[in-house]
Amino acid sequence: MMPVSMVGRAGELAELDRAWAAVASGQRPAPTVTVITGDAGVGKSLLVAAALEGFTPRPAVVLTGAARVHDPAPYDWLAAVLSGRDTSGLDLPPDALAWLAQQPTAPRERYAPGTLLRLAVRTVRLLVGAGPAVLVVEDLHALDPASLNLLGELAAAPELPALLVVASRPPADAVAPDLTVRALARLCGVRGAVRQHLAPLTAAEVAEVLTQVYDGTRPAEAVVAAVRRRTGGNPYVLTELLAAHAGSGPDGLVHEPLPEHLVPRPAAPPDAELTGREIEVLGCLVAGMSNKQAARALGISVRTVTVHVSNLLRKTGSASRTEAALWAVRHRLPVAAPHG
Repeated sequence: MMPVSMVGRAGELAELDRAWAAVASGQRPAPTVTVITGDAGVGKSLLVAAALEGFTPRPAVVLTGAARVHDPAPYDWLAAVLSGRDTSGLDLPPDALAWLAQQPTAPRERYAPGTLLRLAVRTVRLLVGAGPAVLVVEDLHALDPASLNLLGELAAAPELPALLVVASRPPADAVAPDLTVRALARLCGVRGAVRQHLAPLTAAEVAEVLTQVYDGTRPAEAVVAAVRRRTGGNPYVLTELLAAHAGSGPDGLVHEPLPEHLVPRPAAPPDAELTGREIEVLGCLVAGMSNKQAARALGISVRTVTVHVSNLLRKTGSASRTEAALWAVRHRLPVAAPHG
């Protein structure tokens, strides 16, 4: 029986298997690109994890990275890949590698952007080696511009024996929607790219999940319809609802209150009272700056920036820096990153 988390995703899993088979067999001289999009909680990460678990033959190398939500910086994806990894054997300039890995001891002076991009591509090539490899990119919508540029280069890199699997929320949920649109278009435009969009579960799929959970007993259609309406067909919300009311039977899914963390928070008002300095810091968040970069640009201390970020999260009702930046973009606030 298919695991609950994978109900409705059999076609996507099979497609990922075929893409991996093409890479593992050496049929393609360049990476195979798979782009998976969908709303938060729709199961993108679960799909990727399930695919990786089932790949045959097993990938020789798996490189996984994502954006740092609370303190983004250039080349976040690669820095995440390098985190905790022994890089002493890589044939790369130590200072460039330290900068790409975002090490605290990295020199202040860095390479020219074009040179650094070439070194980033070379780093990935060295890590992949003879392959075959899987490169996993989580939350493309939250990545910094340097990482997006690197992914575009990797997608078109000749003789790179890898499957590049990219997961992203829709551009409307991105900090920089236009940038995300361009990045997705670049990846999807690669020859042979696979495009998947994960939609919410249908009523029939919700019924299948409930039937599995309740030992083969299919709930009444009215219960299925109510549960789907309540969860929006979102697998994460459905799973959390099931976990919260595991002992109450199907009717509890309809009548019991939602877990507190699933109750939608009221949207922050567009006229939230922000100070002039908070608007400047918000501009830095929109630009993807770290606290240290924002402090340098604004001529204030890192501690002061941290206080302003905390106030911004509270005033905008945001749970993260990315949400606060997205709030600014959605409300079309006149924010701009300072130069400095």
